[in-house]
Amino acid sequence: MGMMKMPIIANEPDFMIHGVLKYHAFGQEVWITTTTIGAWLITLTLLLIGFIASRKLKNATDVPGTFQNMLEYAMEMLDKMAEGILGGNARRFVNYIGTIFLFILFCNLSGLFGLRAPTGDFGVTFLLGMFTFFIVNYQGIKNRGVGHFTSLFQPIPILFPINVIGEIANPISISLRLFANLLSGIIIMGLWYGMMPWFAKIGIPAALHVYCDLFSGCIQTYVFCMLTMVYINDKME
Repeated sequence: MGMMKMPIIANEPDFMIHGVLKYHAFGQEVWITTTTIGAWLITLTLLLIGFIASRKLKNATDVPGTFQNMLEYAMEMLDKMAEGILGGNARRFVNYIGTIFLFILFCNLSGLFGLRAPTGDFGVTFLLGMFTFFIVNYQGIKNRGVGHFTSLFQPIPILFPINVIGEIANPISISLRLFANLLSGIIIMGLWYGMMPWFAKIGIPAALHVYCDLFSGCIQTYVFCMLTMVYINDKME
């Protein structure tokens, strides 16, 4: 009998798309998935950080501690980013931009802590894109009135269908960009952990996590928020 060879592939790739709990609502089967759990955990984490930050700032002293310095630095960077695009209107939208910035950033970085990034699910990024779509069009109607709709016929009426498609494509494009970049990272890490031999899982995945989760996650967070502000600014007076 010949010697049995050890399998090179340890197991099958796992992209962390799992159903955790199933229930029925209105005659439909509904699943709570790993994406849902990850989004809940990130939301709770952000609420906890917000609560602690609020308490710290209320009891701020003349000599700020490390946490207070970090908060003030983060707010200054956020204000500069918003003012660079929105100008004098930055104060009106900085809270929303800051909220989606933190949520997307924490979602993108959650892969470093063993969670499946919620932004790797198009259902999450599509809703974020729709929020941007509603805010952009609300500002267009608020600031331009009927001109928000008549602008779709400019510079010539025959371009109306193209202009409408452009308006609809904006939220879809930013949601797809965020989703695709995060999903590609999840697929790469899943394939690496699932198909590479054990010795290739030492050291090398750390570099992949730095690019797929940290670098790409931060870049995509900035791009999503920047494009949101660009679309909003385009509808301002």
